[in-house]
Amino acid sequence: MKNVVVIGAGIVGLSTAYYLLKEGFQVTIIDKGDITSGASFVNAGYITPSHIIPLASPGMIAKGIKMMFNSASPFYMKPRLDTDFLKWSWYFHKSSTLAKVEKAIPLIKDINLISRQLFTDIKNSGDLGDFQLERKGLLMLYKTEASYLHEKKVAERVNFEGLEVSDLNKSELHKLEPNVNIEAEGAIHYECDGHTTPTEIMPKLLIYLKQQGVVIKTNEEVLDIKTSGTIIKEIITDKDSYRPDEVVLAAGSWSGNLAKKLNLKLSLQGGKGYSINVARETGISVPAILMESKMAVTPMNGFTRFAGTMEFSGNNDVVRKERVHAIANGAHSFYPDIEINDTEINAVKTGLRPVSPDGLPYIGKSSKFTNLTIATGHAMMGWSLGPATGKLVAELLSDTKPSMNLTAFSPERTF
Repeated sequence: MKNVVVIGAGIVGLSTAYYLLKEGFQVTIIDKGDITSGASFVNAGYITPSHIIPLASPGMIAKGIKMMFNSASPFYMKPRLDTDFLKWSWYFHKSSTLAKVEKAIPLIKDINLISRQLFTDIKNSGDLGDFQLERKGLLMLYKTEASYLHEKKVAERVNFEGLEVSDLNKSELHKLEPNVNIEAEGAIHYECDGHTTPTEIMPKLLIYLKQQGVVIKTNEEVLDIKTSGTIIKEIITDKDSYRPDEVVLAAGSWSGNLAKKLNLKLSLQGGKGYSINVARETGISVPAILMESKMAVTPMNGFTRFAGTMEFSGNNDVVRKERVHAIANGAHSFYPDIEINDTEINAVKTGLRPVSPDGLPYIGKSSKFTNLTIATGHAMMGWSLGPATGKLVAELLSDTKPSMNLTAFSPERTF
């Protein structure tokens, strides 16, 4: 029985352990935290085949530069002289072309559809007991014609790709969401999408893995990785050392720093997001993205989550209050009867999403080390793509033909 060390216990790391376990591997997970916080806990919980356009798309760098000096803006890049960040920014710029976006669209759709089915399979297996998994779709709420026309183009492409989408006017929107006052002109409804409660699934997944014999090491940091030729021989942490047959690097935004220990280049930046939970009844029953406010709203089990922003300011958990208030104000502008109070604002949580320069994940084996597989860089789709990534990694390590062609996700691709 091969023994695998998975570095990182976000949704990608835990999903990888889940599918490796199903293939008969002996699995150890190492995480530098206590697995109760971070992007896998604070995200919007979306399962989004509709999100076919990668973050690196035409015009994004211009937007980033425009917003660079406004730390309350939805997309914020903190100016800093950091070599990794400057290289990443250049690669991001090079990736933001129509031709590259066109190539990415079918790939993003296919891996999302695989993941959507796997979420259903996990629920039907009963492994995690019951958890929220709903297919109510995702509303793109808009106030202006400009936003509508922008999203209409995306919707037409989503429809062309064979995914379910509809156009709702004001009265149709009210019929769909009768229990909340929405200040919007209408919505594009991506019926193909689903949603979950991450803070429900993550603990259930952890419990299941422990019960099945997966060794989970928390608050343990990887300090060094020893190699011999093309093989990783030993992983040294601040508490122990491990000699695995296979290593999976799934450490989210910290994967790039760990890759450096192996002299591997893995261009990544942590994109910080914020989320506010409102446990009061809001009347919201369908997930929504508030287009002009550029934020997400999700009705989860026991609360409604208001989440948003993409902040590139380095790997830190610093809370910028102006960004939190922008989320609260954005929510109120679309749902005028909902006021997020100071207590809820002060309980804000942050998480770092690992963003590759082209917005596509890194999933694949290393050519430099025969027993290393990399799984990170999912940007805003980490939650949505967690199960698919875990399944694909398990297929790679089992020498099974992967469920999809992984060439475009190669960790060694050039930008």
